[in-house]
Amino acid sequence: MDRRNFLKGCAAVGLGGLVFSNRNMDVRIEGKPNVIIIFIDDLAYGELGAFGCPDIPTPHMDSLAANGVKCTNSYITNPPCSPSRCCLMTGMYIQRFGKYGMARGLPIPKYHRTMAEFMRDAGYVTGHIGKWDIGSREQGPLDRGFCQVSRKPPIVTGKRYIYIKQDESEGFLTDLDGEYLVEFVENNKDKPFFLYYSPFAIHEPNSESPEHYRARSTATGVRRALAGNLIALDDAVGRLLTTLRKHDLENNTLILLTGDNGGSLTSDCRPDPYRGGKGAGTIYEGWVHTPTIISWPGHIPNGRTYEGIMCTMDFYATAAAVAARPLPQQCDGKNLLPYLRGEKTGDAHEELYWCNDDPKDAPRRWLKAMRWKQWRLIKYDDGWRLFDLKVDPREEQNLAEEHSNVVSDMRKRYDAWVATLPAVIPWAKGDGDGGGRTPDGYGWATDADKETL
Repeated sequence: MDRRNFLKGCAAVGLGGLVFSNRNMDVRIEGKPNVIIIFIDDLAYGELGAFGCPDIPTPHMDSLAANGVKCTNSYITNPPCSPSRCCLMTGMYIQRFGKYGMARGLPIPKYHRTMAEFMRDAGYVTGHIGKWDIGSREQGPLDRGFCQVSRKPPIVTGKRYIYIKQDESEGFLTDLDGEYLVEFVENNKDKPFFLYYSPFAIHEPNSESPEHYRARSTATGVRRALAGNLIALDDAVGRLLTTLRKHDLENNTLILLTGDNGGSLTSDCRPDPYRGGKGAGTIYEGWVHTPTIISWPGHIPNGRTYEGIMCTMDFYATAAAVAARPLPQQCDGKNLLPYLRGEKTGDAHEELYWCNDDPKDAPRRWLKAMRWKQWRLIKYDDGWRLFDLKVDPREEQNLAEEHSNVVSDMRKRYDAWVATLPAVIPWAKGDGDGGGRTPDGYGWATDADKETL
């Protein structure tokens, strides 16, 4: 393309063009690259083949790692599900607006744009498929920035993943997700899009996964049921990738994949090399340390591993960089692209904090912890404990006495951070109404459908 036509194209899209350079990469993009976030429910750290899983094949998600960057120190800062999703969608520590613990039904402040509102205002078609569990009753996906939202079909009584098709036969919900993923790309292939795919899988009950998926794994016991759900999900991701390649969109699409928190321990999840997850033992690293893969062929290196400390708050900031728009001031995340390309080294965050209930006067404290360098400082009933995750990922050797200076320094930082936070909003201590309204039925809901919800 000659310079005159290039500048004409830049004027048409209003971006001035985007250039991404990294050693052997110098790729110019006209317009806005697409962004897809895949946010899997209860995904343990060691559950993907790219992260060492030996018994459940996940070739499509593994291909994202082969064509992108595997992030080994990636965190969610606000477990479990509802706060984790709020954190992702706002790009900030959600304690800043009084959300501690679950606090379902607590509204996201109107003054803070969600990632969907931000991307919509940047010129993107925004789409959501799957679980929401964010905000107040009046803050469903259509209310907080999504243009196109997949409807949830009627579910068979007593089931979670088995839905009733329009012909009244039964189907598996994750298979329907795959159809929606294809439809969204097909319907918006000629426009810049932001897609948030948040499947209900692999959340329990895993017992509903079809046998033909389970049979493709070598897992045994209750883990075999989990395997069926994960393989079905991997197939849905495969359908998405095939559709992107069909329309020559793979190199123009940034994909960020991770989980909303660690795996469910009753499903025999695999948090290796860490321990813990959702359920008993939630204070361990495995509850908040999730596998993350970021892929953008031609624009970030392929087959690389990034070991720096990062978190899901960074997805918002990274999407903002791709959209070439300034990040809202309230966001706490960092643009990951320079770290993924090796232009910056070290941790994206010098430290990360967890405070999952009222830090000042709540009777119950779910998790108080801090990560800095290789250290994890965490509050137990008998005091603060310190672990070196590089040599002791299972947190079996408390080094608080041996490294009291590290504990003291981290406590000062932690206490200073907590001091900046507001108190929990009293009415939000309960579980609220389960989050914002979402559309039921078949097909897609749009802005015109908001009044019918």
